[in-house]
Amino acid sequence: MAGAASEQPGRGDRTGNPAGRFAEEITEVVREEMNAVRHQLTQAARPAGAGIVLLAAAGGCLMLGVGAASTTVLRALETFLPRRLAVAGLASGYLTAAVVLGRLGLQQLSAAGDSSGRVADEMREAVSATAGAVVPAGSAAARQALGGARGGGADGRNEA
Repeated sequence: MAGAASEQPGRGDRTGNPAGRFAEEITEVVREEMNAVRHQLTQAARPAGAGIVLLAAAGGCLMLGVGAASTTVLRALETFLPRRLAVAGLASGYLTAAVVLGRLGLQQLSAAGDSSGRVADEMREAVSATAGAVVPAGSAAARQALGGARGGGADGRNEA
């Protein structure tokens, strides 16, 4: 049965049309190469997928560790500072670290040039706009909290 199928013209005829044979051979080579590439990609993706999952888990553990360390530092600060002042000090430390690291990151992006420099400029503008809205509100809240702690007026302002 297989012999009858191979004897039909146009189906695997290796002795006939040279262009047809060439096309069949190229098709077979391309098919084999595609299968090899697919196999290589599959083999490469398996360890990468496991690596990505492990990195995500490590990131989650890192966040939990940072949270636990932050709680520990806050409790240590509370042993010799009032709670509000300890929280404000810790928050100020985190914000200062964020500003310093952010500026260093933006400097690196700007130094990279081209599209990275444009991204850095856009981020700088967005941060400035956000800070312009957040800093006054934070300052007012801090004044109110400190004013309330010092026995300020009903509106939270100290009367001098």
